[in-house]
Amino acid sequence: MTHKNKIATIFGGTGFIGKQIVRELASRDITVKVATRHPESAYFLRPCGVVGQIVPFGCDYSDPKSIESAVDGADYVINCIGILFEKRKNSFEKVHADLPEAIAKACKKKKIDNFVHVSALGADSASSKYAKSKLAGEKAVLKHVKTATILRPSVVFGSDDNFFNMFAELSRYLPVLPLIGGGKTKFQPVFVGDVADAAMVAIDSPKKTPGKIQGQIFELGGPDVVDFKEIYKIIMEHTGRKRCLVPLPWSIAKIEAFFMEFLPKPLLTRDQIESLKTDNVVADDANTFADLGISPQSLHQIVPTYLAHFRAGGIFGNHPA
Repeated sequence: MTHKNKIATIFGGTGFIGKQIVRELASRDITVKVATRHPESAYFLRPCGVVGQIVPFGCDYSDPKSIESAVDGADYVINCIGILFEKRKNSFEKVHADLPEAIAKACKKKKIDNFVHVSALGADSASSKYAKSKLAGEKAVLKHVKTATILRPSVVFGSDDNFFNMFAELSRYLPVLPLIGGGKTKFQPVFVGDVADAAMVAIDSPKKTPGKIQGQIFELGGPDVVDFKEIYKIIMEHTGRKRCLVPLPWSIAKIEAFFMEFLPKPLLTRDQIESLKTDNVVADDANTFADLGISPQSLHQIVPTYLAHFRAGGIFGNHPA
């Protein structure tokens, strides 16, 4: 499908998932407006396209007129904005529910029906504030743009992720790694490139599969289902480190998380622990990658390529630390 002279507005384009989507949009000759409160923060994305293709666009998320201006003239709108913990004015409700609704209202006013909203797997099942706010955002989006496509990725991995990299970094300094709640929570990690591909299929959907993608919710999980214990083992295998794994009861974990919440960027919060009480895997009856015509990549293919630099001696090191 040709995308020449097409325009996409992306919210959250400077984030982990957003950056990958910007690259994919640019590779399809789409002009990309990166809506952000601080346009200079998106300058690093300019090399993803030709001169003038990536346009950082100042947007005040609290101003409906500013959001309308950001989406004005767009053929596609994609929202990737999300936070993992609440701080000051950035509450889950504001970021995950109110803002998506404001974007959806702007799309409705500007008659834009090709809207992709990135949510999170477990939004309809987990009891955390994070999950509840994500579900509220989905409902708000579909209320105003019935043709919106909702993507619910599981834990997303990639070379600059904040999951495998974070635990690999912790293993450098901690002789013991905690298994919260016994480490039995299951995940279905998904490659960031596959999430971006799903977004691309979604924006093409009116031409390719009308009615089968737009207005639907897709749960995105990779081919591997692993629990926390297995995740730690993968990290230790590819970093060359051996660490003790110690079960940490839910109650103790919440006490520790309480104190971590005072940090500028907490490693763990009580709400995240609440999320861990629910498996983060694709439901049996859900729309999935298969319905989008995508075969997701295994974490065993991708993760080793970027965890190797955590080894003692770097990528050529092979001695346990």
